[in-house]
Amino acid sequence: MTTISAATVVHPTAIIENGAVLGSGVKVGPYSVIGPKAVIGDRTEIQSHVVITGRVQMGRENLVSSYASIGSRPQDLKFKGEDTELVIGDRNMFREYCNVSLGTEGGGGKTVVGNENLFMVYTHIAHDCMIGNRVIAANNVAMAGHVVVDDGAVLGGLSGVHQFCRIGRLAMIAAGAKVVQDVVPFGMVHGDRARMNGLNMVGLRRLGITNSDLQLIKAMYHLVFDSNLTLEDAIAKINTEVRDCEFRSQWLDFLKHSERGLCR
Repeated sequence: MTTISAATVVHPTAIIENGAVLGSGVKVGPYSVIGPKAVIGDRTEIQSHVVITGRVQMGRENLVSSYASIGSRPQDLKFKGEDTELVIGDRNMFREYCNVSLGTEGGGGKTVVGNENLFMVYTHIAHDCMIGNRVIAANNVAMAGHVVVDDGAVLGGLSGVHQFCRIGRLAMIAAGAKVVQDVVPFGMVHGDRARMNGLNMVGLRRLGITNSDLQLIKAMYHLVFDSNLTLEDAIAKINTEVRDCEFRSQWLDFLKHSERGLCR
């Protein structure tokens, strides 16, 4: 049974399949299709020609622009139609032609998008990705399967991220970059087979970081990228030479759990 709450407006040409749930104040534009396993949160706006299919749990106050495809079948030959899902938080913007896939059984069965993210035109978020909060992906960004993007990261237009890579908190990916390894928190990378290009100083200052903490981050950056140390030796020196704080903990956790190695 379809559930459509009060103050919800559905254009007469839209198709709401039996079983879908639309919260209060949802708007559905012309020729859009909402599948039977979709749950759409309050005050979400779905513009014209949108397709939301599969098991999609979408939070409040999201914007889904025309021709976006949300909850599509994974582009993974191993996918055999399992009942996987896509979970989306609140106040995200999916601009025109965005594509976000369901999870796969092999990847945990779930693709996750957090809150207050902006995905510009033609952004692709593949199966089993984990996207944090306040991430910005510019036009034509492509994230392959199992990619993790931490809070506040910015991905420039036409950049691509290899499967299983992780993009750290407040990292910046330059336009056109090909990211095939992990990018440390606050790092900036650019180029084909992306290389480190320093720290995201603008993002750190917007964060309101103190000079003391900024020097700490610079010290960790130097140990990892400028000291000709192995990663294991750099981690050991960070443990002994850098005072304990939130930023040190974030870096150590990131470095210790890097699966694909670091962009250098």
